[in-house]
Amino acid sequence: MGMTITEKILAFHAGKRYVEAGELVTAKLDGVMFNDISGPLAIIEYEKMNYQNVFDKERIYIVLDHFTPNANIKAAAQCRLLRRFARDKQIKHFYDVGLMGIEHALLPEQGLIAPGELVIGGDSHTCTYGALGAFSTGVGSTDLAAGMALGKLWFKIPASIKFSYQGKLSPFVTGKDLILYTIGKIGVDGALYKTMEFTGEAIQQLTMDSRFTMCNMAIEAGAKNGIVPPDQETERYFAQHNYCNRQALFYQSDADAKYSEIFEWEVSSLEPQIAMPHSPGNVKDVGEVGTISIDQAIIGSCTNGRLEDLRAAAKLLQGKKVHPYVRTIIIPATQSIYRQAIKEGLVDIFVEAGCAVSTPTCGPCFGGHMGVLAEGERAVSTTNRNFIGRMGHPASEVYLASPLVAAASAITGKITHPQEVR
Repeated sequence: MGMTITEKILAFHAGKRYVEAGELVTAKLDGVMFNDISGPLAIIEYEKMNYQNVFDKERIYIVLDHFTPNANIKAAAQCRLLRRFARDKQIKHFYDVGLMGIEHALLPEQGLIAPGELVIGGDSHTCTYGALGAFSTGVGSTDLAAGMALGKLWFKIPASIKFSYQGKLSPFVTGKDLILYTIGKIGVDGALYKTMEFTGEAIQQLTMDSRFTMCNMAIEAGAKNGIVPPDQETERYFAQHNYCNRQALFYQSDADAKYSEIFEWEVSSLEPQIAMPHSPGNVKDVGEVGTISIDQAIIGSCTNGRLEDLRAAAKLLQGKKVHPYVRTIIIPATQSIYRQAIKEGLVDIFVEAGCAVSTPTCGPCFGGHMGVLAEGERAVSTTNRNFIGRMGHPASEVYLASPLVAAASAITGKITHPQEVR
């Protein structure tokens, strides 16, 4: 019996020739990441274990992105703890205000993730890096502390679900629409502790930015990880970003690999999707929604704050104004993306349209700052979750969509198909 790409990565890191779903292994880690929410808890556990050193000073990644720039006194204390830890342990890859970006956009951009690697992170959306053909997953603070100290961790080999998307996507449909459509079909627990392996003609047409978006939201279906088999697009991206001279391992699933399920969809006629409150699985075609007014639009986050996303939004917003009663907040995912957006004139377009442009931060995605909602308010957002109270008051509503839908809705003041404002 052959193995899937995920099984091959875990087998290699466990020093085994073959593994199968359900098997428990101890595997070596290529990277451990944590942020200003998960990091302090991990450090507390690390100190309880009486460890003195990390397993590799160049393989620990600390990113201050959730409540930064410091949103309040508690957030400032969290970040101070991480700064002290980074200095004490001489952590090479420490990213603070002015240098940082939203972690899941920053690490691949900085060349800290290579195809075939095994990476854990103190954030559920660590599964983003599967777009590069890596195995990456979020873990709890105790596992994070152990991984940081030992450079290895136990894993249960996840079963894999294969998703095959055929056809050519229409101009207004992106990776965000594909993953929303998928979660709408299988549900928020449809891939519980499984691998979501994304394949097919439509996936091969996607840019790396869209692939990151799809893998980012695998956790919204309960998945252990999301992954895209590497191809020429992967190789091109990695070659451009391999600043750390990493060794890439380009695994592919075997033809006789075992999958728990296989889904095949023809997506040529797929429409832009939107997740209605209060679940990423409550998905509809944008055209089916009807008239729903909004108070805020967010374009950013680890899901859709990349350059491709900003370009798409700017294309719709150019020469237009956002609705006078819609607060529109643009958050580039990293400083590099921010700078390129300035060079390309995208920031000018946003400001001319009446948007606010922020320094990189997770901010409003989880109701931290930079766009918290009041009671009864509605937001259309390019983020990844829309649970009750996710972005503020429990009586507010969040609608998840692509940057194109968010920009179109910001212009009209209601949830809108992008073709209506192009």
